[in-house]
Amino acid sequence: MERIGGYLVERRLGEGGMGTVYLARTRGGRAVAVKVAKSELAADPVFRERFRSEVEAARAVGGFHTAPVVDADLDGDPLWLATAYIPGPTLAARLAAEGPMDAPRLRALAAALAEALESIHSCGLVHRDLKPGNIIMAADGPRVLDFGIARAVESTRLTATGTAFGTPGFLAPEQALGHDVTGAADVFALGAVLVAAAGGSAWGEGTPMGLMYRSVHEPPDLAAVPAALAGVVARCLAKDAAARPTPTELLDLLTDTPAAPVPAEVAYAPTLAAPPQPGPPPAAPPATPVTPVPLPPYPAAPPPQVVQGFGPPVPYALPEVELADGESRVVVHAGGVVLEVAGAAADFEWAEIAHISRARRGHHLTVVVRLWDGGVYDCELNARRSARLGEWLTRLDLVLGRYTAR
Repeated sequence: MERIGGYLVERRLGEGGMGTVYLARTRGGRAVAVKVAKSELAADPVFRERFRSEVEAARAVGGFHTAPVVDADLDGDPLWLATAYIPGPTLAARLAAEGPMDAPRLRALAAALAEALESIHSCGLVHRDLKPGNIIMAADGPRVLDFGIARAVESTRLTATGTAFGTPGFLAPEQALGHDVTGAADVFALGAVLVAAAGGSAWGEGTPMGLMYRSVHEPPDLAAVPAALAGVVARCLAKDAAARPTPTELLDLLTDTPAAPVPAEVAYAPTLAAPPQPGPPPAAPPATPVTPVPLPPYPAAPPPQVVQGFGPPVPYALPEVELADGESRVVVHAGGVVLEVAGAAADFEWAEIAHISRARRGHHLTVVVRLWDGGVYDCELNARRSARLGEWLTRLDLVLGRYTAR
């Protein structure tokens, strides 16, 4: 097995803007997520310096709502960063499996994310890509991932290509326009995440450019947000960064309900000897028979869910369809879909996939995967012969029909 630093790699978890993420273990068996920077980024001296400063700052991020940085190689080749491995599905996968959140759960999610941003911003960091796919619903509450080097990645991309870093649908207006970005952009993204968690979409659906245009010029769609939280979410999604609440102010807005008084029956009091009673106590009235009321059955545990990113290790299933043309490959199996282009592969599990489509053009077949968090990925294959393309379509449609029907 491959080693990165002193960590034994078990499998690849995914690929993002920085590079590739692997599940690995320490020599003592503890699981970590190791993120390896892309070679073209690591070759840039400016990126290396920003990577160093960002990792050093990220080490200081505390709190209960992030995945702490545990190790990093700031000078080697490749550059890598190791964080604690947090079991649990992403928020995107949880919403796909269980549906929208009600008002109490939405408020709890908002408070947890605001507290996470408060911790991140206090260390001088800006996340820049907060979305349901970067939030793990751990057993002890939501955790925000991928915050440590977002600024370094964006600075390099802006210098090289002039494009913004992030996910359309969650980008703040200033971020979509390529302006300076502060922590207020993360609060804007938090507002869009809450709309998604309520079952809506702040900027509707469409192309990435269309989503960014609406985020800059049009009001958000808050129809799915419970009335009790609509005002708070609207403030988060203000076009003017200065008009948005800070994470601390957001926590105040979300937790301004006064605490309920403690019932007198459970108040602690010193134990005293009872004074003597003059005469026998009065006879107790006869007990009224109580008819037992059957309790509703405890809800059955949901079926096991396949989780994305930082969930527990899941062994790869045998492919049910594997289409390849020598340069690209599409694999469909019980766990999900793999798209591979020019040696770079991306894994998508069924819980995070919103829709799969395929299109043919001549002898070419294109498979498009759309995620619940707004991401869109495609892979084009060249069958070279009509008969082979027909065979591919028959096999692919049969298997996709089986899984997407669920």
